[in-house]
Amino acid sequence: MYSVSGRAGLAAAAAASAAALLIAGCSSSSSSSSAASGGSGGSSGSSSASISLSQLNNSFSAMSSLKSVASAGKGSVTVILPDTVSSTRYVEFDAPYLKQAFTAAGLSSSDLTVENALGSDATQYSDAQTAITKGASVLVVDPLDSGVGANIEKYANSHGVAVIDYDRLTLGGTRKYYVSFDNVQVGKVMGQGLVSCVSDWGVKNPNVIVMKGAPTDNNATLFAQGYDGVLQSEFSSGKWKDVSNPGGTWDPPTALSEFEQQYTAHKNINAALIPNDENGAPIIHYLQGQGIKPKTFPTTGQDATLTGLQNILGGYQCGTVYKPIYLEAQAAAALALYVRAGKTPPSSLVNGTVEDTQSHTSVPSVLLNPEWVTTKNMNSTVIADKFVPASQLCKGYTAACTAAGISG
Repeated sequence: MYSVSGRAGLAAAAAASAAALLIAGCSSSSSSSSAASGGSGGSSGSSSASISLSQLNNSFSAMSSLKSVASAGKGSVTVILPDTVSSTRYVEFDAPYLKQAFTAAGLSSSDLTVENALGSDATQYSDAQTAITKGASVLVVDPLDSGVGANIEKYANSHGVAVIDYDRLTLGGTRKYYVSFDNVQVGKVMGQGLVSCVSDWGVKNPNVIVMKGAPTDNNATLFAQGYDGVLQSEFSSGKWKDVSNPGGTWDPPTALSEFEQQYTAHKNINAALIPNDENGAPIIHYLQGQGIKPKTFPTTGQDATLTGLQNILGGYQCGTVYKPIYLEAQAAAALALYVRAGKTPPSSLVNGTVEDTQSHTSVPSVLLNPEWVTTKNMNSTVIADKFVPASQLCKGYTAACTAAGISG
């Protein structure tokens, strides 16, 4: 599952994607992200070795251009991922892709550590302290929440260690850079996907439950900002009814409990905005147990998990937001290596800014573009990228895969 290889036309697709990033970033509000043509690049401390977003692809070949940057750096790099529950991506993709990116850039394995906090704030903070004690000069942190993220960054700052926020922004933090997908755009794509699906599936009088991720996660706030903006016009028109808005969580059993309570109280619910595949999986299983037929109850998701993709093939999920994590991992590795070497990353890499709404600071950022995946483009995205093996995806879904042009 972790092997990556090039495919025909990928370089051109990556270049087009990079151009789209600037457009997508500009559309976001000040509380989220905006593209900046100048980025944070500059001549001060810059390196002759350069890399741009348009060069990144799933062969990881562009990372070799940073070998001189890697050799010029001092100290080690420690990546601290948040958990193994909110999404399978951290174990299946982020960890191996990050290791591959750093290795391809020439960083020795002795100078790289990838940890997982396993859902514990205390563990994530302790991992950071241990890394710094052992000589880390750069931390790449996907914080469980902004509280622990800010504490890590305060501790790191006091020890002269730089932090890069990975995937989630730490509100009130002191990170040097941020790398993620444009998270308001992620939400917009999800909302637009639900609107299209309701129409395609012929759902009359949509009565919608709008669910959210954990309120402690800034990404969840930005996702909701994106899809709420899309759905509001449907609700305002009177064509759709906003039935319920549970508190939000990234814990799948809790998400199921939230849904069951609302579905029991509001039997008219016939569509659900669900913010990721992991939360959606038990909800879809529950709906199947209630006798709900395929393509009658639209739901959404994110992360292009195997289960989510199979739920799309089965007609229980409209689509999923695909975020090519190999791009995010390479961008994070490149940033970390520039920082480790005391160099300024080029503006061809740092393509935008994100506002920390708590500290009211503008954070130099790498912003990547998400994509909505359905049966129509599954073969040209997640299968072509080897994100999910066709043989695994199509097990038990042979006819659906064939209809989608996927050979398992």
